[in-house]
Amino acid sequence: MQYNSTRNSGISISSAEAIKKGLSEDGGLFVPKSFPSISLSELQKFADMSYQERAFEILSKFLTDFTPEELKTCIEKAYTKEKFETENIAPVYKLNDTEYILELWHGPTCAFKDMALQILPHFLTTSMKKTKETGEVVILVATSGDTGKAALEGFKDVEGTRIVVFYPDDSVSEIQKLQMITQTGDNVCVSAVSGNFDDAQNGVKKIFTDEGYKNLLAGNNFKLSSANSINWGRLAPQIVYYFSAYSDMLEAGEITLGEKINIVVPTGNFGNILAAYYAYKMGLPVNKFICASNRNNILTDFIKTGVYDRNRDFHTTISPSMDILISSNLERLLYDLSGKDENLVSGFMKELSEKGKYTVTEDIKNKISELFYADFADDDETLEEIGSCFSEYGYVPDTHSAVALSVYNKYLKETNDTQKTVIASTASPFKFNQSVLIALKGCAFVAGKDEFTLLSELSEISGMDIPKSLAELKNKTKIFDTVCEKDNMVQVVNDFLQIG
Repeated sequence: MQYNSTRNSGISISSAEAIKKGLSEDGGLFVPKSFPSISLSELQKFADMSYQERAFEILSKFLTDFTPEELKTCIEKAYTKEKFETENIAPVYKLNDTEYILELWHGPTCAFKDMALQILPHFLTTSMKKTKETGEVVILVATSGDTGKAALEGFKDVEGTRIVVFYPDDSVSEIQKLQMITQTGDNVCVSAVSGNFDDAQNGVKKIFTDEGYKNLLAGNNFKLSSANSINWGRLAPQIVYYFSAYSDMLEAGEITLGEKINIVVPTGNFGNILAAYYAYKMGLPVNKFICASNRNNILTDFIKTGVYDRNRDFHTTISPSMDILISSNLERLLYDLSGKDENLVSGFMKELSEKGKYTVTEDIKNKISELFYADFADDDETLEEIGSCFSEYGYVPDTHSAVALSVYNKYLKETNDTQKTVIASTASPFKFNQSVLIALKGCAFVAGKDEFTLLSELSEISGMDIPKSLAELKNKTKIFDTVCEKDNMVQVVNDFLQIG
């Protein structure tokens, strides 16, 4: 399997090279030259497999330059019961006769990013050996909350790597911040950025596309790579859990083989829902992709109008991992729906960079409308959904999963669609305990209480155990306190690497 850039299909590299590079030199994203297929008979066999076995069957179709032994080793190291506190890794919870919650947050950082970031370091170190890379790889990450901690946890003390994480100051939850600034490891660095997530992400992209800076790094035996969902090694593992959810429902007798399902994903950067779309391209029976946004509803407007316009106010919400105005992975969808028209995609991205907006062709707009439904939920609707879900089902969603549930209810009112639906639950409610408790008990209930008191209160109300990794934060030392301006991010990297 070879990989092309979305902005230059003449580039053709192996999966190991794509994973190592992260981003193409032209600023494009790597995509498979073609998509392998999963037949219904193969899907039937998945029902009797473990999560690890399903992952091997799917990933082996994409990482064809990895030996079976290399791939199995990566999978076995990533997906363990000890790390995910469940043998199922990504269990499916039946909410009612049509709604099924795909819980993607049982990993060490209590967010769906663990599903990919527990395996990416093993992909990367294997890729470095396969491509005979001799220097150290420097992982640069911009995070809206969850990716940062998951990447830090995955890469800490991994030989031959260093990792620098940037997060927007005052735009992540207190728990998310504590998870990052208490991170241990000899090869890690964390810094806040004055601004929002897009400022941090643009700063990282600027570093990646600066040829002079890359030459400086090379002279010091460093090579850049990424752990954001722009890296194919991050995106490919996400395809697995959609097949796994379908297989679990099949095994439980909730659906019949070949029956189409809807998939609802709360998303800001478009990576998680893109993985669902790629699963569909491979043969997963899907009826509709439901794209759920918070008040930063740029994706909702785009899917409805075909106009992507980031010239709008940025809102800080109670679902901070979705507070994004530049959805990087959308570029991959446009490349696919345009028939791999690199010039058209490059033009869109140039317009976005120069004017802050672009308009897709009528053909692409129609294709998107056929496959996707989109809407958004503001903070009040999100809080209302948390309360009603707990009241009706005794189930507590986090603020991001509640956005998905709220948007799905809007979809139901518009369509009366009764097809079985998988809702991606992307974080533990304990990560956003204050907002969740406000939804359940009101503002007065949380007033004056610290994060760890709130964790205990939520555990008592929900009947859920506090995740071990969050409970342990109380006694951890705060290590990182740097806050930099968006134009000084490269200096943070230089100081960490002791170059420049």
